[in-house]
Amino acid sequence: MANILSREKQIEVLHHLVEGNTLRSTARLTGIHRTTIMNLMVKFGDACKRYMDARLRNLKLRHVEVDEIWTFVGKKQGRLTVEEKADCFDVGDVYLWTCVDQDTKLVPSFVVGKRSADNARKLMVDLSHRLTTPKPHDSDPHGYKDGGYIHTIQISTDGFQGYPEAVDLAFGPYAKYGQIIKDYRNNDQPGRYGPPEMVGTERKRIFGIREDEERTICTSHVERHNLTIRTLMKRFTRLSLGFSKKMENLEAACAMFLAYYNFVWRTRLPEEGRNRLPAAMMAGVVDTLMSFEDLFDAVMGGWYKVAA
Repeated sequence: MANILSREKQIEVLHHLVEGNTLRSTARLTGIHRTTIMNLMVKFGDACKRYMDARLRNLKLRHVEVDEIWTFVGKKQGRLTVEEKADCFDVGDVYLWTCVDQDTKLVPSFVVGKRSADNARKLMVDLSHRLTTPKPHDSDPHGYKDGGYIHTIQISTDGFQGYPEAVDLAFGPYAKYGQIIKDYRNNDQPGRYGPPEMVGTERKRIFGIREDEERTICTSHVERHNLTIRTLMKRFTRLSLGFSKKMENLEAACAMFLAYYNFVWRTRLPEEGRNRLPAAMMAGVVDTLMSFEDLFDAVMGGWYKVAA
């Protein structure tokens, strides 16, 4: 007969994971076998994805920044065979695509997959379905009225070539969109892993952005969010042993962390010396502070049992 982890033990295990512990360190801290921890993480991560899909709807976001963060599944891209490179989408280099709202810091949408135009379209279409947008009759120039379409959101990305077509497909004329391209060069620090030096930036107004709005094109907030991801999800930490062996595990880990980030995590306001409200509260998705225990209960819906 299988052992059943108690609700308190499940919360303890999952809380270790979202706070930056690895799978094996969590097993050592809690005394739970790593296979049981993995099964629980996958179950909770899948539930988190469904929970966010249901709750993150009818959003009003002013400016969303988009970026991709690298990791790998199974083995790095250079280790793949010719057949694996041609046929396998779930091994080798994989990216977590994230959107971060500049005002609330909410992550309304994410995609895990290759750095491809298809995933860019998937991300943008999913993001557009989560926003409150006016009906075409209310927002286009009809009835002899001057002016054009009402822009409901601004989007900023890096220079990846798949983004312009994806934004146009998902938002049409209702979004302002620009790209910022940063140029780097190797610095003079010794060692292979010395950070490069940024020597310049180029902002491109793709569509909808006036010349006087060019300086608003920005990806600094989503790039800072990438640092949070690398710090608290060991699967994304560079030069370490942390990586995913299966795409399913990576997707569950990302969904679990982003649910924790959106509904529980409180970023610090250094100029005020206090913590701001969670992103979901700032965006009006929820109206009360949630602890990790509250998130667990909301996500799992009372189904706490997992085989040990």
